[in-house]
Amino acid sequence: WVSGWFLLTAPIIFWDASYCLMRPRSMVGGDLHWIWEPYSIYQEVDYVYGVKALEENNGFTNAQSFMNIVETLMNVAYAYLAHTGWAPAPVLGIAAATMTLSKTVLYWLVEYYCGFCAIGHNTWKDLVVYWIIPNGFWLVVPSLIIWRLTRDVAAALKGA
Repeated sequence: WVSGWFLLTAPIIFWDASYCLMRPRSMVGGDLHWIWEPYSIYQEVDYVYGVKALEENNGFTNAQSFMNIVETLMNVAYAYLAHTGWAPAPVLGIAAATMTLSKTVLYWLVEYYCGFCAIGHNTWKDLVVYWIIPNGFWLVVPSLIIWRLTRDVAAALKGA
């Protein structure tokens, strides 16, 4: 299931990262916005993805997108290597999932410590539907992956 998650999410993450890296062309009014139409909602929900961050030259958006690409390349490498029998593959999977989890925790903590500066304007419903639930997946699933792969590594070490 770990490889399935990594492969299922790879195109989603690349799509998200490309939205961020292509701003302002990817945003509402941009010539390429049609590729990222759902972001017309999200850029208003999370100002990190919106005009405000772009105008303020906020580097976090593109920095986290760059890290998303690195994580996703590691995820895809894990999926390939795990299925070719490369014994250290779980260590790569743990590292990638830890990066994802850590970056997501950082994202949430930035919101907390800035007084919810990028999401605090939302209604409770919009916040839950468009921010907490989608971003919550990036806390829960990487945590489960870390747990699963760590068990695999521990079992392999015990048997060595």
